Amino acid sequence: MSAKKSVSVLGLGPMGRATVKVLLEAGYDVTVWNRSRPKLDAIAALGAKPADTVAEAVAANDVVLLSLIHYDAMYGVLEQGPADLTGKTIVNLSSDSPENTRKGAEWVTGRGGEFLTGAFMTQSDDLHHAASRLYVSGPRPLYEAHRGLLETIVPGLEYFGDDYGLAQLYYQAALAQFHAFLTSLEQAVAIVDAAGGDVDRFISLAIGTAQGNGDFIAYFGPLTKQGGWGDIANLKMMHAGAQHVIDAAEEVGVNADLTRTIQSFYQRALDASEQAGTPVPVYRILRGQNA
Repeated sequence: MSAKKSVSVLGLGPMGRATVKVLLEAGYDVTVWNRSRPKLDAIAALGAKPADTVAEAVAANDVVLLSLIHYDAMYGVLEQGPADLTGKTIVNLSSDSPENTRKGAEWVTGRGGEFLTGAFMTQSDDLHHAASRLYVSGPRPLYEAHRGLLETIVPGLEYFGDDYGLAQLYYQAALAQFHAFLTSLEQAVAIVDAAGGDVDRFISLAIGTAQGNGDFIAYFGPLTKQGGWGDIANLKMMHAGAQHVIDAAEEVGVNADLTRTIQSFYQRALDASEQAGTPVPVYRILRGQNA
């Protein structure tokens, strides 16, 4: 990164705007570009320098941060700039699959640029929340060279190594857990609310439950290395428990498809166990290992 603490940011969605704000607060000169002008003008009012074109934004600084909807957007955006990216470091903070990330890295480096990939595992757009992390991967020397910039954006860094796809691997795995958690929370609140229960009281109880979930992760997570958890009795118990949730939801008119999907995995594990003559945990079903 240049000594003048200057950077360009392309893409002003929620995370792009949050990134620009923390950089401005830290004293960086920030050049910004966005497809739509209103967002560009709004962030310029905070002190950022608006660029009319991608080419102008890329030319302004040696380091270019991308905050786009996915990696496909990167190609369409950067193709509006110089074909030769020699001397430029592209830091793509967009979300996508590990393999799409690797392809994106190859595309940038094939045009002479250097590349880092990052993923925001943050508390919404609060980049400096104590629990917020920025997952990063790419060549270590490049990571170390720009570590100060990255720590300015999110103080909590998690570096995963040279493989460009690793940051997205861990990020998407974390999102798999988060999406299931958030949807299940909405289902739980819906059951209580539809039944006329006290939602605030349930939320208080749910917070306490969530705080104890770390113990479950610490216990059940390592068991995946042994092929997963559960004997026949455990699988039957979980299947029956899921049915009770389904019954409770449907009694008050709440959609139970989420729990039906979960129950279906216990059923598949039971079926596979019967066929194999030995317990087949749900983890092995998820891995496609039915025996």
